[in-house]
Amino acid sequence: MELSERKQVILKAIIATYLETGEPVGSRTISKYTDLKLSSATIRNEMADLEEMGYIVQPYTSAGRIPSDLGYRFYVDSIMMEREQEEEEKRALLTRVDRMEKMLEQVATVLATNTNYATLVTSPQYREGRLKFIQISQVDARSLLAVIVMEGNVVKNHMIRTESALSNEDVLKMNILLNSFLQGLTLKDINLELVHTMKMQAGMHAAILEEIFQGIVETIHEADQVDVYTGGTANILRYPELGDREQTSRLLGTLVEKRALTRLLDDKRSQDGTQGIQVYIGDENANQDLKDCSIVTATYELEEGGTGTIGIIGPKRMDYKKVVKTLKSLTGELDEIFNKKY
Repeated sequence: MELSERKQVILKAIIATYLETGEPVGSRTISKYTDLKLSSATIRNEMADLEEMGYIVQPYTSAGRIPSDLGYRFYVDSIMMEREQEEEEKRALLTRVDRMEKMLEQVATVLATNTNYATLVTSPQYREGRLKFIQISQVDARSLLAVIVMEGNVVKNHMIRTESALSNEDVLKMNILLNSFLQGLTLKDINLELVHTMKMQAGMHAAILEEIFQGIVETIHEADQVDVYTGGTANILRYPELGDREQTSRLLGTLVEKRALTRLLDDKRSQDGTQGIQVYIGDENANQDLKDCSIVTATYELEEGGTGTIGIIGPKRMDYKKVVKTLKSLTGELDEIFNKKY
């Protein structure tokens, strides 16, 4: 007979409690640890059905219940299925990240070809990165791999060495603890009180928890970093007014040095506080190496809140009408692509 969702939750609670305590489990205990909000009488009825179906047994009269071999089989199969689903989600996530990077590189190249100017596209940035989920997996007896995923699908792998071996049950408990407390939080939400509470619950594995926190902090900082994809740098050489050797050298150096471009875009966004299409002409550019150029930027948005910038750099006599029209069309297409496929 197929187990109802309620029976599955109660059976898992019985097994998890028995694994932790080694004592037969009663209905009163289960009523405290499930979110079903059922009375002890209702839970007793469900437990009676589970016993009749062979999933739990009563070791002696007036005792609680313990799992049977069939119950353990159900529990292990459920864990394996959940693990497979997690692995599938992880693979899909990594594929999505890889596809986005390739897409942004392609956008920069195609845009440069269509406009004959230099172009740049930034990866999406999340001003307040939130933790999406954390998965701890055992690599060997004394090594753990923590996969930390941030909002916007920034993924960080963090290796942890342990002084003592952890059982599969320990790893499962650690995953439940981390995701129960941290899912959806930003770095500023993780305070000392929260960390202390989690360490108390982690017990003898508090040191491992400390290592995982370090990985989380690194991942959140990494989420604040922006990748810049460029295209058409050589197009600058097409325009005689930008052809002075020294001037061209500085200009090309700026376009190749992606940190300078990132700072330039960050400065513009923080000064203006605006999104949409913006045009900066000559001395309006903070970077003096670009004082003979114009920069036109546009913002694309992801459904989960991330924003990125597309920029076109060319001479002050650039075809503004064509550039603005191209950027409007492109940002609309990117919004639709990212929010549907990614």
